[in-house]
Amino acid sequence: MNASTLVQKLWNYCNVLRDDGMSYGDYVEQLTYLLFLKMADERSAPPYNQPSIVPAAYAWPTLLAKDGDELFDHYRHALEKLGQEKGTLGLIFGKAQNKFQDPAKLTRVIVDLIDAENWSSLNVDVKGDAYEGLLEKNAQDTKSGAGQYFTPRALIGAMVDCIAPKPGETVCDPACGTGGFLFAAHNHVVQQHRNLTRDQLRHLREGAFIGYELVQATARVCAMNLLLHGIGSEKSVPVKVADALAADPGERYDVVLANPPFGKKSSTMIVGEDGRATTEKDIVERDDFWATTSNKQLNFVQHIKTLLKTQGRAAVVLPDNVLFEGGAGETIRRRLMHECELHTLLRLP
Repeated sequence: MNASTLVQKLWNYCNVLRDDGMSYGDYVEQLTYLLFLKMADERSAPPYNQPSIVPAAYAWPTLLAKDGDELFDHYRHALEKLGQEKGTLGLIFGKAQNKFQDPAKLTRVIVDLIDAENWSSLNVDVKGDAYEGLLEKNAQDTKSGAGQYFTPRALIGAMVDCIAPKPGETVCDPACGTGGFLFAAHNHVVQQHRNLTRDQLRHLREGAFIGYELVQATARVCAMNLLLHGIGSEKSVPVKVADALAADPGERYDVVLANPPFGKKSSTMIVGEDGRATTEKDIVERDDFWATTSNKQLNFVQHIKTLLKTQGRAAVVLPDNVLFEGGAGETIRRRLMHECELHTLLRLP
């Protein structure tokens, strides 16, 4: 089984489910839940024998033991209960909902699609690339707006090659989307350094990467993507659901790679007692920032400067002209030139 045949197999089912009104994004999300439960179950059996973090009442065998309306109710109830757990379970199942309309189709996905494979025995490239292939197809379905959190993989690859993360370094993406930069950095280290020590491999799996994501549903997909690429474990996934700009996290990193969300202003809608709505611009005020502005990209540039260690390095995607504006843009540009080694500005078509 190679990645492309697996993607095709997973994708063919999506076309069946679209007749029920399930979008590509919803489908990827449902696969995420089911894949996680299946892999947790596989790892609890020989040769792994790892204790499962999924409560027995909602584990994979309970889904296989039911069908029809009974399975439908059990699946919905399981998602609800798992979403109330802490840690990785809470991250992947938080606010999870059953988007299937037809119990027969849910049974088919569980039995024919997920249970038919031994996912834990597939190598990381096959699993990771298959999931990545689904995300890419989802992003091409532009009606769902998925492109907003899917950076073209060729661009990610070029940026990671330039920054060249090394064994033992820490890598952060403060707007991680589905985790593309993080696993590309992971792959780069593994491919460029063939003789990694056991400690370096453990660091790569458990300590090297951290991502921040504002949207719960995207963070869930990111967590699964990283797990399938061999980053993190079922007990700890290096993704935090948080507004990265809210505060200085205190941590400093060797490498920052990011494609922050575009959009000139971020704003909050406030409805008063009289029922009239006003919109307030979210101006981020932080002591570690050079300039106060409501421009989200400029705030991310300043936030990334804060995240870097003294000898740290970053590569960031920004909209054209963001560093050529007056006002706050000019202030930030001057400070970047004076206090950092601003190496290259590359304009892309």
